[in-house]
Parts: sequence; C-alpha cells; structure tokens
Amino acid sequence: MTLYTRFAAHIDAALDTLTTAGVLPAGLDRRNVTVEPPRDASHGDLATNAAMVLAKPAGVKPRDLAERLAAELTKLDDVARVDVAGPGFINMMLTDDSWRAELATVHAAGADYGRSTTGEGITVNIEYVSANPTGPMHMGHCRGAVVGDALANLLEFAGNKVIREYYVNDAGGQVDVLGRSAHVRYREALGETVTIPEGLYPGDYLVPVGQALAAEYGDRYVTAPEAEWLPLFRTRAVAAMLVLIRDDLALLGIHHDLFSSEAELQAAGKPQAAEAELRARDLVYDGVLEEPKGETPDDWEPVELPLFRSTQYGDDQDRPIRKSNGQWTYFGADLAYHYQKAQGADQLIDIWGADHAGTVKRIVAAVAALTGGKTRFDVKLIQMVRLLRAGEPVKMSKRSGNFVTLADVVREVGRDVVRFTMLTRRADAQMDFDFAKVVEASKDNPVFYVQYAHARIASLHRRAAEAGIAAGEADLSRLGTEELGLVKLLAQFPRMVETAASTREPHRIAFYLYDLAGAFHALWNVGNDRPDRRFLVVEDADATRARLFLAAGVGQIIRNGLAIMGVEAVSEMN
Repeated sequence: MTLYTRFAAHIDAALDTLTTAGVLPAGLDRRNVTVEPPRDASHGDLATNAAMVLAKPAGVKPRDLAERLAAELTKLDDVARVDVAGPGFINMMLTDDSWRAELATVHAAGADYGRSTTGEGITVNIEYVSANPTGPMHMGHCRGAVVGDALANLLEFAGNKVIREYYVNDAGGQVDVLGRSAHVRYREALGETVTIPEGLYPGDYLVPVGQALAAEYGDRYVTAPEAEWLPLFRTRAVAAMLVLIRDDLALLGIHHDLFSSEAELQAAGKPQAAEAELRARDLVYDGVLEEPKGETPDDWEPVELPLFRSTQYGDDQDRPIRKSNGQWTYFGADLAYHYQKAQGADQLIDIWGADHAGTVKRIVAAVAALTGGKTRFDVKLIQMVRLLRAGEPVKMSKRSGNFVTLADVVREVGRDVVRFTMLTRRADAQMDFDFAKVVEASKDNPVFYVQYAHARIASLHRRAAEAGIAAGEADLSRLGTEELGLVKLLAQFPRMVETAASTREPHRIAFYLYDLAGAFHALWNVGNDRPDRRFLVVEDADATRARLFLAAGVGQIIRNGLAIMGVEAVSEMN
C-alpha cells in the first residue's frame, strides 16, 4: 500500500466515523473523493476534496464538514498539521517519518512500486501500427508504434489484461499494386530489363520477393494474364512484407499478440454479420446519400446504398457501408473489424495517424451502436514526425523508394533513444526528430538526462562499495528536508501511473521521469558547493548510507518508469 492509497483509506475511515456519529448520512457516494498533492506545495503535502464533494448530498455546509473531518484526520500519527482552506478544502502536512516510511515502501515493493489494481478484470484491446503490408516500416509508423506499445505496457502495469493487435489491411487495392510490383521484380529476376511503372512500388525491398517467385515458378507467369498470377503474387508479397514488418518492429522491442487479416475477416462474412446486427436494430437502412456540397460533379447521380445511422451518434451525415458495386467501403470493413474486437475485450483503443481524424467520429459511433455503449472506445491520433539532421530535413532513402526506414534510424541512434524520444511530446503534438539532438549529452535531451541519472546512481553505489560503505540498512533520520522533498516526488509515481493509464497518455511517464531526474541532479549538485551534502561522504558513513538508500529509491522508480516506456535503464554512459 502506497502513501496515497493509505491516506485514501484513512479518509474513508474518518468518513465512516462521522457517519456513525450522525454527522453524515449512510450510503453517500464517495467515488469522487480524491487525495492528491495541493496545487501550491506551501499549503501542505496532501489535499482532499471530501468535504466539498459530500457536503451537498449530506445537507451540511462544506466548511462545517471540513472542520469535523479535519479533527478526525489530526488524530493520525502520520499527520503533523491539518488546515481547512477556503470553502472547505482540507490540506494536510505529514510528518517527516511518514515520508521516510514511504521511501522504505519503495524499496520493499521494488519493481512493483506503482503497480495498480485499477484495471483488474478489464481486458483492453490496443490496435496499433497496422501499416499497410506494402513495404518495410518507415518513420511515419514509428511514433504510433511506440505510443501503442508503451500504452500497452502502462495498462498492464495498471492491472489490465492487454491484447496487442495489428490489423493487416490486405483486402484493398494497395495489395493489388503490391502484387503487380512484385511481378515486375519477378520478371527482372528472370533477366528482363525493367522500369518500374508509375504508381507501382519502386523500393528494392521487393527484389528478394521477385527472386523467390522466379526460383519457384520459372517463366510460367511472365506472359500469363494478370488474373492467373495476381492472387498468388499478392499473397506471397504480403507474407514477405509482414516478415519485414515484424522484423522492423522487433528492432523496437515490439511484438503483437495478434495479427488480424482484413481479407480473412471479409472471407468469414464478418461484415455481413455486423450489417445484419445493425439492420435488426434499425441502425442500417437503404437510402440515398446527400448531394455533394458545392458544385456537383457531372458524373454524380443518386444511388441507393446501405447507410449506417451515424447521425444518431453525433456524426454530420449517415455513412455508407457498401459501395454501389457491392464491395465494402473502408468504413464498412472497419465496422465489422471493431465488432469482432469488441466481442473479445471490454475496452478498445486504436492508435491512428492524424490523417485519419475525419473518420474518428463515425467509427466511434459504430462501436457505440454495436456494443450498446457498453464498450469504452478511444482513438488516439498521432501527429507526424519530421526527421532532421542538424536542423536540416533528412533526405529520403533510395532503397525504400520514397521514405526513411525505421530500421535505419534504430540502427543509427539505438532503440532506447527512439522509444524515449517518441514519448517526449503529447501524441497529438507535432514532433521534430533531429539525429544530432537525440544523442546529445545535455539537460535539453530528456533521453540522456534520465539515463544519466540512473547511471550516476549506479556509479555512486560502485564508488561507495570501493570506499567500504555498503548499501543496506540505513538511519533514515539522517535525511533532511531537501532529501525528503525528493521522496515526496517518488511517492507521486503510483498516482502518475493511474492518471496516465486512465487518460491513455503514456507520455506522462516520460515527463515525470524527466522531472524526477531533474530533482535528483539538483540535489546532487548541492554537494558541489557543500561537501558535507554530497551523496558520498567517506567520513560520515551513516549519512552516506541514508543517501545511498534514497538514491537507490530514485533508481528503482526510474527503472519502473523506463520499463513502462520499453527503455533499458543503463548503469554506464558511453
């Protein structure tokens, strides 16, 4: 039990006491009662809104209730002072020993400190990356991949069961283009001099696919009609691209639990099942789309199509699920896919590129309709990453045809740098990735700053051991006000985990670690001017052991946070 959960229990017990005394009526809903740090640290260590939340349903004045509750909280051994502020906010100042006890809790819990049970019993399906299987991963896919994977780690740390899913878009026209591109490389492998036609994929990554097909089939499909070879070439090319994609994701430490095929989904009749379900609820009907706004195209004519009533769920118009030729629209296929996912999970999360923003409202509407509003569904939009080298835009990769590969970037700067950097901005904010800056050894580089804090702590323990001072049991009374200020920041980690998980924002962990590293470095630097305040004071073994204990706690939280981000906590900096 961490400090915040312990005080939540204390407040609950105090409210029980007031209920027994007749101050509060029984059965009040306490779910909105919170315990958190005050906005102004000078007001205390913890604050609760209990009186503000419960006063109205209890029929009492908030200030009066706050005074009664404060009197109960003052009785706690961990509390040094309780103040009632404004109309009824309660601020508590804790004893120094309570913070020392929390530092001991960090050590005792170790890798589990901050782990939550808020997600227990809830299965979350996170679909992320889902790049078209038409080539290797490029940096346009990287940010969504990292955000999705870190979010999966975060939700697992918060107690959820997580399904990591990749949706393979292998039923659209882009895979036909891929098959035709592979056919060009197949002819090339057989000795023909080829020019990649406009509109096909020019990357060299299809050369091995063409060579493999040539070795297996010889010249059998060189002059054959497209209808004979396209299904085969398409299937083989998609399979080869998925191998490339899996390998690229593995470089980032990303492994999905499930790869779902759009083609298999349609072959299994899932879209038809979703349509039948929605028709039974009168949420799909046959109608005519509104005439396009503005100047009407010459070839436009009203056509009756099956339409989903997305306007009932906030969309600006109803949406077709089939085209006039009977094929499924992207929306119709997505609707069926989400219907399938919702049958195996309590909550759904999609990680999409920002260019898909226009389709969010309709798919959210569809999931709400299919699940009766019972399935929480979040779509996280990821903004683009601009690649720079010393401030200049990076040139495209010749091998790939028209993009910079994820593999090349990871091999140049390292997996940890890529993963951490992708989480140093909100997902919906644009990002610059400068090859020079992400490996810079400075405070302005969050990757270096946090890693350096952990490496500095590891070095401290090595130097202490060399001086004959072993870490272990420590007299924590030797930790003063500034050291305990760092403990207060450590104690916020469990709250940060729960907040980041509930808002689906893994970047909060990166921000927190940067602040923690900054506080640690600042405390370390105090010793530059005051030798007695250094973490390692050979002449004062007791003080050193207490500070080693504190530093080890900081290191533990850094490791816990980096593990959520999928980043290694290094013990030495090269």
